[in-house]
Amino acid sequence: MKIAIVGTGYVGLVTGTCFAEMGTEVYCVDVNQEKIENLKNGIIPIFEPGLDEMVERNHNAGRLHFTTDLASILNDVDIVFSAVGTPPDEDGSADLKYVLEVARTIGQNLTKYMVVVTKSTVPVGTANLVKKTIQDELDKRGLSDLKFDVASNPEFLKEGAAITDFMQPDRVVVGLESEEARKLMEKLYKPFTLNNYRIIYTDIPSAEMIKYAANAMLATRISFMNDIANLCEIVGADVTMVRKGIGADARIGAKFLYAGCGYGGSCFPKDVKALIKTARDLGHDMHILEAVEKVNDRQKEVLFEKLMKYYNNDIKGKTIALWGLAFKPKTDDMREAPSLVLIDKILNAGGKVRAYDPVAMKEAKRHLGDSIAYAKDIYDATLDADAILMVTEWNEFRLPAWQVIKKTMIKPVVFDGRNIYSKQEMNELGFDYFGIGTK
Repeated sequence: MKIAIVGTGYVGLVTGTCFAEMGTEVYCVDVNQEKIENLKNGIIPIFEPGLDEMVERNHNAGRLHFTTDLASILNDVDIVFSAVGTPPDEDGSADLKYVLEVARTIGQNLTKYMVVVTKSTVPVGTANLVKKTIQDELDKRGLSDLKFDVASNPEFLKEGAAITDFMQPDRVVVGLESEEARKLMEKLYKPFTLNNYRIIYTDIPSAEMIKYAANAMLATRISFMNDIANLCEIVGADVTMVRKGIGADARIGAKFLYAGCGYGGSCFPKDVKALIKTARDLGHDMHILEAVEKVNDRQKEVLFEKLMKYYNNDIKGKTIALWGLAFKPKTDDMREAPSLVLIDKILNAGGKVRAYDPVAMKEAKRHLGDSIAYAKDIYDATLDADAILMVTEWNEFRLPAWQVIKKTMIKPVVFDGRNIYSKQEMNELGFDYFGIGTK
């Protein structure tokens, strides 16, 4: 079986590579010539554990190809996945120009039956737009009767664990509207059904909504817990104990109930905004999601406010060590990262930032340039620092040599944005310690 994946960003490259790993012949397509040449030479544009080895292995085996010319391979494949970006417009809606451009290219070159699958996260109704765009191009070519199908196959990949998520999914959602399309998608996903992974078939609008609803629910849990954490500080409760208590309820569960300094990344912020905008366009207000977004924006400033309170609203000339720049561990992604908000606040208040991240330093320089200092490691970051802000819970930050760090700092104080340290232990080591929602 041969398929094409249009777009070699995070979703497209992981999807294409994993399908190739399962024995499918895959053509990864992108308009960026430099990116395609780099991929042919084993240079991966994103950081994802294990992906570089898998790309090299399948490319060398002849199962994974890279090209800039969709038209040249279009009629050699049975399924085309559209995995191009859907960046948010200024009003929060998903920008579908790249999705529809792929559809136009397909319509301009299609000569046989094919299933066109949307893999990108798109608003409900996008499949209809894709179908109309393809059909309009076929009509222009006098091929109005040429049959094709559209489908929706949303992704549920976690950055840092994307390969495991794809190869061992808790569910695969496929929205379609014909038996012929279903047979092709069943053939593609047969290796997963052999391993008893769940394939959930739905209508297309439901599949499109499932992706947004899933991310919105997870974002809601995070913001809810952050709101509870801030109240815990006021009433004298400890959010870590509260989390354990409510997470033990089987109806609630423990996942995504960790208080912190806000969520970021390429999915939750964008998808929450897009869902709010979709509803608003249809005359419906998503009051809960509007609150989720507001709480998250506020939460990204909490560590800064704790820092300012500690230093009586004056951090001019002080050096702040920032541990973690990526929005989460095991990725270099800094989109909507809490670190960006914190750095902006500190610099505007006259402070200086000395930051370290195990993976995201190159990406940070692209975002921040020379506005901050970049450390070699966590110990270099804390040299002559007036405070530590722990922002991203990388494993190497969990058990540092605190006595060494204490000797190199001007002021031994830690603001823990992920609650990975014990206040009692930090105090015993001679550090002032402030977490999120803790006593």
